[in-house]
Amino acid sequence: MKITQRVLLASLLGVSLVAGAAVLKTDPAKTSVSAVFKQMNVPVESKFKKHNIVIDYNATTPDASKASVEVDTASLDLGEAEMNKEVAKKEWFNSAQFPKATFVSSAIKSAGAGKLNVSGKLSIKGKSADVTFPITVKTEGGKQVFEGALPIKRLAFNIGEGEWKDTGMVADEVTIKFHVVAQ
Repeated sequence: MKITQRVLLASLLGVSLVAGAAVLKTDPAKTSVSAVFKQMNVPVESKFKKHNIVIDYNATTPDASKASVEVDTASLDLGEAEMNKEVAKKEWFNSAQFPKATFVSSAIKSAGAGKLNVSGKLSIKGKSADVTFPITVKTEGGKQVFEGALPIKRLAFNIGEGEWKDTGMVADEVTIKFHVVAQ
């Protein structure tokens, strides 16, 4: 009985060590999250300066993988200080009340060599939606590189209220792009 308990305990410790080893550390200098949209029909890409991305990735069994993303909504950099302040206001991200936009995966499935389909819950400005999107994953210089894009409709998340609901100035279609480098 004691031997069985020790084997069980050793097995559980081994499993938890393996599971803990799969959590990757992201490289903030090489990782980016951006929003791509059209303003007056001109494409604009703006990066979020602050984000926290946690990836628990298992290349041999991607179904066991998990990911979560937290983005500081007030950190969107449109290239001009006044515009940056504007998008943090109530009509846009309402960063005072909703400082973070989040994504938490519910499933990660292999979609062929170097490809994954990721499903989960996206929450922005108090609104949540189930989303699914493809990503690519490759190894470069001993690091994992995850890239993908998630198209959304900004109005579904109340981004652009009042006069900003008019999509003539800022299109409803937004693509959230990410490039994550982790080890």
